[in-house]
Amino acid sequence: MMIKRLAILSSLLLLLNGCALNTRSGETPSPATTNLTTAYDYQLLSPNYHPISLSKIVSAASKADVVFIGEYHGNHASHILQMQLLEKLHNAKKQQRRPIILSMEQFERNQQTILNDYLSNKIGEQYFIDKTPAWSNYKASYRPLVEYAKQNDISIVAANAPADIVRCIGRVGESYINKLSSDKKQTITNKPFAEIPRYANKFFGVMGLSGHAVAGKRMQQSYLAQLTRDNTMAESINKALKQSPNIQVVHLNGSFHSAEHLGTVGALKRMNPTLKVLIITPIHKEQFAEHKKKHKNTDDYHYLLNSQPKAFVNPENMKAAHTAMFAKSAAKSKLCE
Repeated sequence: MMIKRLAILSSLLLLLNGCALNTRSGETPSPATTNLTTAYDYQLLSPNYHPISLSKIVSAASKADVVFIGEYHGNHASHILQMQLLEKLHNAKKQQRRPIILSMEQFERNQQTILNDYLSNKIGEQYFIDKTPAWSNYKASYRPLVEYAKQNDISIVAANAPADIVRCIGRVGESYINKLSSDKKQTITNKPFAEIPRYANKFFGVMGLSGHAVAGKRMQQSYLAQLTRDNTMAESINKALKQSPNIQVVHLNGSFHSAEHLGTVGALKRMNPTLKVLIITPIHKEQFAEHKKKHKNTDDYHYLLNSQPKAFVNPENMKAAHTAMFAKSAAKSKLCE
């Protein structure tokens, strides 16, 4: 049972970590994988997998209502691309006199007030990081984006569902919603378990399963937790658009939430079918050939990047780390009961 749990946990971690150009050469397209030599390098690709320049993708993205930039969490190339695109889209929107808003998976709805306080200089950075609390890689990965938004009066939407609620849905299931106070319910979407076409097959496929029918109770509940994240982020984006119809939203999330127009994108399209959406999805360069073969017809733009270093080489080290993580997660889950 423990081995099975560790395998499932490993799959979930991979999912969550998903939750062009050579950047040193500026605007000149290059062959797909040849110039990706450092952790900061990426190569932008069109939907038909041809190398394109940063200016080309900015031009295409400028026409969208919502731009999703998928990331591999903690990957330097993902975060430098996000920063470059945010800056260029912001400048493009200034010329069009169309405001831009940054929406982030990395902040939760219940953190919106303290995020606003930081953006308006009411509190300092360390207090902000401690009180949210921000992700552990905030300073290396997201500080440049938040600081750019702060300096340029760009609003940031804390889009995600609170982690404790998501965790408890994964532990208890749908019935956990009934335990929430009316205030807590406001921090998630009013339809947390609304289905997203084709998403279940992808989610359970990552776990090595063929769909709902063969998934056990715990995996079904994990899927409900995932839906809660995606439906909440989609609703957060849609609310921002309704409040300010002329804006463009740039949303950052792990690639699983937006790739193939599934996840948050699928939920947003269900809520607002007429939106123009552009998606940029990362691919590890070692997986490019396989990805291209598997996804021949796609509307996604992509960017190639180098893989991060292996977290573990020794299987025993990996097992020990995952066992500790599983125990920590189980301890937190007891608060749900």
